[in-house]
Amino acid sequence: MLAPSSAPTPEQGWQTAGATGNLQNLRKFNSQDFKDLRASCLSRGLLFEDATFPAHISSIGPTLLPEEKLRQIQWKRPTELQRNPYLVMDGVSRFDIMQGEIGDCWMLAALGSLTLRKQFLENVLPKDQGFQDDYAGIFHFRFWQYGEWVDVVIDDRLPFLNGRYLSVHPRTSNEFWPSLLEKAYAKLRGSYQNLNGGYLSDALVDFTGGVQVQFPLKDPPPDLEEILKAADKSRCLMGCSTSVQSRRNIELRNGIVQGHAYTITGAVKIPYKNGWKHIIRIWNPWGHGEWKGPWSDE
Repeated sequence: MLAPSSAPTPEQGWQTAGATGNLQNLRKFNSQDFKDLRASCLSRGLLFEDATFPAHISSIGPTLLPEEKLRQIQWKRPTELQRNPYLVMDGVSRFDIMQGEIGDCWMLAALGSLTLRKQFLENVLPKDQGFQDDYAGIFHFRFWQYGEWVDVVIDDRLPFLNGRYLSVHPRTSNEFWPSLLEKAYAKLRGSYQNLNGGYLSDALVDFTGGVQVQFPLKDPPPDLEEILKAADKSRCLMGCSTSVQSRRNIELRNGIVQGHAYTITGAVKIPYKNGWKHIIRIWNPWGHGEWKGPWSDE
């Protein structure tokens, strides 16, 4: 269980159905058509370069880093980094994700939740692309915006600073779906800088087209544990976040990080001694760092 002093605020989202936007009625972001652009690049033997989100400081954002560091950023394609890159290897998992230098744990926590619900994930991550067949340096991803699905096209040039990923980086060195999806989301929002801080609930909606509900733990509903258990059973996407007490990214002795977002990966009620105990399991988008209190590995 989480200590009251560091208790996150659960946020959940689920997909709705009805006469709203659907994947057959996609809006093309910046009027860019993925298939047409890829076909054009393949016919000319060129790798796609996205003029609407260029390999330039403007795509990073003017204040994400000091000006000196912004000038040092290099852009590299996965084919320059790995001999045999893949978009997805052995399926998609939250463990593929490791947060980079950008403070977008809110988006990555929602993405971690999305990987648990494959039927939603396929809406965001189309299967008609990769590095093996018809590779032309171009990829696309889908997000829900204002009542419709939007198809966002990107090139695969990724930002590096001093040889390290500025963006999210894959745990497996030659799997690139997290980095490319993050870039598409940055493009949708205007820059990587615009991912540097946000609301987990917004990302849950953007990844599902669903409705989100938040429960502040300072004044929780009396049946919160049962709500979480039912939400998990009905396959809702769930996350939680901690408030900022003094500074962000300070890890407390119990292992929980201040000003940080997590994916809720399970909620159960278990028999314990002469009663029942509600426990939840959470995943850290950093790819490391765990709860160290009761019910932890120790």
